[in-house]
Amino acid sequence: MASDVPAQVPAQPAAPQTLQPYSFPHQRLSLLQRFPEKTPLVLVACGSFSPITYLHLRMFEMASDYARFNTNFEVMGGFISPVGDGYVKKGLAPAADRLNMCRLALESASWLIVDPWEGINPKYTPTAKVLDHFEHEINEVLGGVQRPDGSRVPARICLLAGADLIQTMSTPGVWSPKDLDHILGRFGLMVIERSGTDVEDAISNLHTYRDNIWVIPQLVQNDVSSTKIRLFLKRDMSVRYLIPGRVIEYIESHDLYNEEAPSVDGKGKANGETSGRASPAPKSSPAKS
Repeated sequence: MASDVPAQVPAQPAAPQTLQPYSFPHQRLSLLQRFPEKTPLVLVACGSFSPITYLHLRMFEMASDYARFNTNFEVMGGFISPVGDGYVKKGLAPAADRLNMCRLALESASWLIVDPWEGINPKYTPTAKVLDHFEHEINEVLGGVQRPDGSRVPARICLLAGADLIQTMSTPGVWSPKDLDHILGRFGLMVIERSGTDVEDAISNLHTYRDNIWVIPQLVQNDVSSTKIRLFLKRDMSVRYLIPGRVIEYIESHDLYNEEAPSVDGKGKANGETSGRASPAPKSSPAKS
């Protein structure tokens, strides 16, 4: 669900969008609340999405159900933000292709949107800064969310990720403390439980932010990952019904992921590959979270 990354520097203060051409896509974002007693919530998933899978999409549905039944949030929309070409990783398709595949996967979606802002930036963008971007566009440019009485309130921006990400967050020295505090302290994290991952143990090391972390059980286990999809494709094996059909057509027509397949461990990861879009300590070189 997540992607392995090199180290990254802490995010700088939020700044208005300067990339051209770009306009913030919000056609499926609801800006009118139905339940004014609740806090409006916007979910953001950052990652490689190389390629996007059905599990990436299911994460949003699971988070929406969890928010509706277990929290005081009203989900207003969800965004997928693919990492740009400045994030160097083996097996990563060009950002333009990954953006196109994500758009194809969301063709029939009613509340999910692909935001190209991060993907079209040629330089690496820390996850903390990506969340600042959504905060700026939704709560400053668009003016937040309107309640039934006409008043406006800011939407809560929240990172959505798989369980392997929170394991990296709880590992000392992997994430920049400044970015970690900004992401978990200001925005929060909804994390999808995964079989074989001890989420509660990871959260115990992040007790300062416990109230801003929501663990979502995966009632129907699904361990499909982009890594496994790439391995299947490299071995000329079928991925039908694991990823959207339009994405398969795009991969075939653009001849993606056809390099020689590496060996794979029992968890479906290529040997030598780790998982998690970490935001490592500033002493390391820039990388993706």
